[in-house]
Amino acid sequence: MSVKLDEKDLAILVLIQDNSKLTANLIAKKVNAPITTVFAKIKRMEEMGIITQYRAILSAEKLNLGTAAFILASVSYSAKYNDGTPVSQRSVAEEIARFPEVQEVHIITGDWDLLVKLRAENVDAVGKFVVDKLRLIKGLDKTLTCMVFETVKETTSLPQTLRRNYSKP
Repeated sequence: MSVKLDEKDLAILVLIQDNSKLTANLIAKKVNAPITTVFAKIKRMEEMGIITQYRAILSAEKLNLGTAAFILASVSYSAKYNDGTPVSQRSVAEEIARFPEVQEVHIITGDWDLLVKLRAENVDAVGKFVVDKLRLIKGLDKTLTCMVFETVKETTSLPQTLRRNYSKP
């Protein structure tokens, strides 16, 4: 569904993405709009589902979760649950998503069916997760774990093409 946003909407989104703790008053000053307009625009974007959440970005390293891994997983489409229903890519993805160590689960195309992002204390904890939890999921055929050496970019921000046009109102 395509949503119509004007320049002020996009400017507000960029500011909120950069710092969700900004007050409506400060946002109004930065986008040169009345505070009532800013409140109305934010509320409208929340109701439309454009703004889905406000959250803090935590430092994984400072919380002793500095080891990241991406795991490719393959689903066995011949596997069946006890009631005889076939195991699906989506059901396996949903089961993996329940683990607290898992940050992201994506259903993908290609030689692999799922891409999982995981955060843990260390390599040993990643290994234990894969062996003791992940590989026990019914219908999971095989996995390939890719350890992250260094993260160059990690963001939840709007794509740069959108930000470039509206980053400084």
